[in-house]
Amino acid sequence: MSIQPEGEDLRKATKWISTERMSNQEAKLSDLIQQASIKFDLPPTDTEFLMRFFSNKDTK
Repeated sequence: MSIQPEGEDLRKATKWISTERMSNQEAKLSDLIQQASIKFDLPPTDTEFLMRFFSNKDTK
């Protein structure tokens, strides 16, 4: 079972962050989420989702 973000922009942001993290492992997650929020014009609720999603992913 996986968590699928709703909304095309949120899906694109999730994919973009994942790709950026693979290509630049030194990048700070918080910076990438902030950049994705601006790049994909995400509302604060989607930004919070990304923070939770990637934080949970890192702890597993």
